[in-house]
Amino acid sequence: MGLKTASFGGERLERLRNSGLVSRSRMKRWMLRATTTVLLWTCLVQLTAVSETWGPRVLKSWPSCFSQESAAAVALDVQSLPQLPVTVRPPKRVYKNNGYLMVSCNGGLNQMRAAICDMVAIARYLNVTLIVPELDKTSFWNDPSEFQDIFDVDHFITSLRDEVRILKELPPRVKRRVELGALHTMPPVSWSDISYYQNQILPLIQKYKVVHLNRTDARLANNGQPLEIQRLRCRVNFSALRFTPQIEELGRKVVRILRQNGPVLVLHLRYEMDMLAFSGCSHGCNSEEVRELTRMRYAYPWWKEKIIDSDLKRKDGLCPLTPEETALTLKALDIDHNIQIYIAAGEIYGGKRRLSTLSASYPKLVRKEILLDPSDLRFFQNHSSQMAALDFLVSLESDIFVPTYDGNMAKVVEGHRRYLGYKKTILLDRKLLIDFIDQYNSGSLTWDEFSAAVKNAQAERMGHPTKRLVIPDRPKEEDYFYANPWECLQPPLATMKH
Repeated sequence: MGLKTASFGGERLERLRNSGLVSRSRMKRWMLRATTTVLLWTCLVQLTAVSETWGPRVLKSWPSCFSQESAAAVALDVQSLPQLPVTVRPPKRVYKNNGYLMVSCNGGLNQMRAAICDMVAIARYLNVTLIVPELDKTSFWNDPSEFQDIFDVDHFITSLRDEVRILKELPPRVKRRVELGALHTMPPVSWSDISYYQNQILPLIQKYKVVHLNRTDARLANNGQPLEIQRLRCRVNFSALRFTPQIEELGRKVVRILRQNGPVLVLHLRYEMDMLAFSGCSHGCNSEEVRELTRMRYAYPWWKEKIIDSDLKRKDGLCPLTPEETALTLKALDIDHNIQIYIAAGEIYGGKRRLSTLSASYPKLVRKEILLDPSDLRFFQNHSSQMAALDFLVSLESDIFVPTYDGNMAKVVEGHRRYLGYKKTILLDRKLLIDFIDQYNSGSLTWDEFSAAVKNAQAERMGHPTKRLVIPDRPKEEDYFYANPWECLQPPLATMKH
C-alpha cells in the first residue's frame, strides 16, 4: 500500500509539473501573440497618419491585394446599393407655450387641406401647441379616414418643428382635464384676420389652456395678412402636407400608366349626384332625376338653400358644365381628340348615358378604376378622401388641367400648378360659355363663330401669373388664396397682371 501511495503521489506530482510546464509554454505563446498584435496596430496607426501627407508618394508603389479592375468593381457594387433618403430635420423652435389648440376640420379633402394650412399658421402666430387635426367623418361623404390614413403624419410634425410644436394627442395630464370638460369649444368667425385670433382666441386659450375649434372652413382671410403668415400657409400646403407612401406610390403608378400612352388632360368633371343636388343644377336631367336631386337636397339639413332656379343659376355661370357642354368647349378650344382625358371625379350622375357625347368626341376617356386593378383600390373603397387624393396627385402631374366648376379641389389644384411653374390650367368662364353654347345650339352662331368666341373668352384664363382679385367686405366673391398664392410664387414681374 505504501508503495502504491508513493507511486500515486509521484505520478500526480509529475502531472502537476508537466501541466506547469505546459501552462508556462502557453503563457509565452500568448504573450508573444499579444505583443505582436500591439506592434501591428501601432504600425497601422503610424502608417495611417503618414498616409495623409505621404501616401500619394510613398504608398503608390506598394503592392495591393486588389487590382484596379477589382477595386473598380467593389466601388460599383457600393454605388449600386440602394440609397436611403436622408431626412434633414429642422431645429425645434423654442417658445413659451400659451396652451393647446384642437381643431375638427369639416368638408371634403381639399377644403380640409386648406383649413389645416390655416390652422398651422394660426397656431404659429399664437405660440400654442397644435394637436394633429381631426378630419370630418360625419359629412355627406361619410369617410372614416383619420389624418394618418391620408397624410404622412410624422413628416407633417417634423417638417414644421422649426415653426410650431405639433403633437399627435394631448399630454396625459392635459388630456385628463379635457375628459373632465376643462376646454372651450367654438367655431371661429369666417374670413377673419389674424388679429381676430390674437385678440379673441388667444385669451380663451390662456384661460382654458385648451380651445377646440369645431369648424375650420374659410376661417382665415385671403388677403391683408402678414407676409410670413401667407408664406407659412404655402409651406404647409406645398411641403408639409404629403400624402402617405401608399397613396403617393399608387398616384405615381397611375401617372406612369398614362405617360406610356402620351399627353394627358385631367378633367375635373363635377357632375356627381351630391354636387347637382347641393347646387340645384339640373340642366339636361329628366324629370325623375330632377325629383331625385330635389329629395336629396331636402334630406340634408346643413344644405341651407332649398328652392333653387336651375335655369337662372346656369345662365349666371354658377352651375358646373354638363358633360355635353364640356365636350363642345374642349372641341371649340381645339383640344386634340386623341389626347387621353382622365376624369378626376366620383361617379358621374347618369353614367354612360351622360358621358356618351364626351366619349364620342374623346374616345380615350379613362378613370383610375379603369387603369388600376381592383386589388390596387381595395383599401381605398368607401374612403372618398383617399380616392380624391389619388385624383389630386394625377391632376398635379397632367399636361392640362380643366375644372368644370370652381370647387375646392379645382382651386387648390390650380394654385399648386401655379407653384409648379404655371402649368397649363384652363379656367372656364362658365357664364360666357353658357351664352355661347346656347347661341350655337339655337343656330345663332356657326361652328367657326362659336369656336372663335370660346377661344377669345379663354385667352387670358390659362393659369398665367396674376394677382388675386380683392373685394373688401365680400370675401366669398374675391379670389381664393389657395387658388393663387402669389405671395409664394416668383413669376417675372413684367408678366404679373392685376
